[in-house]
Amino acid sequence: SVDAPHAAGGPDLAAPGKVALEVSPLPGRSGIRARGEISVLTRTSWEQALTQLARQHTGVSYVELSDVAFVDVAGVTALAVTAMNLLAGRVVVENPPPQLPRVLEMFWPGLDRIEVAL
Repeated sequence: SVDAPHAAGGPDLAAPGKVALEVSPLPGRSGIRARGEISVLTRTSWEQALTQLARQHTGVSYVELSDVAFVDVAGVTALAVTAMNLLAGRVVVENPPPQLPRVLEMFWPGLDRIEVAL
């Protein structure tokens, strides 16, 4: 029905045909955990999350992606650019989908600001 309640967490992320991306802070560590898909449909949320991550960055920031099914090239680019713009330290990307390390290797070989932990 039209008046079915929205899923918790703001705008109707559960609408059919929409792909959701949820980003939350990592408990006990500096960083974020993402769930869902990083694609053209969720680009804005992903870039906002990375901007926030960069603002809070000191030394090492973690990006936990075990619940991310897919990340497109632009999503990896946003992450690489965020890491390159940090004044110091690095970003550790944990459990990313398989295309992330491949895209990094293809476009940013030797980018030491990002460490991929599989």
